[in-house]
Amino acid sequence: MNEIDIGRRIRAVRRAQGLRQDEVAALSGVGARFVSNLENGKATAELGRTLRVLRVLGIELHLSARTWQDVEQLDAA
Repeated sequence: MNEIDIGRRIRAVRRAQGLRQDEVAALSGVGARFVSNLENGKATAELGRTLRVLRVLGIELHLSARTWQDVEQLDAA
């Protein structure tokens, strides 16, 4: 999953909950522009603020470790 996929997922969940970007922003303590950038896959989105948005929307983030070989294969693709 990349930043564009994450942004699309955030947008889909927000809309399914009937929330506007400015409402999610206020609940998360971030600006509406940040939410917009996040939904549009801006790669430089700050992790801490992104996690606050995910928490407000009830989206869980799962991490898993990869080997260096896996990362090199992804970079080559």
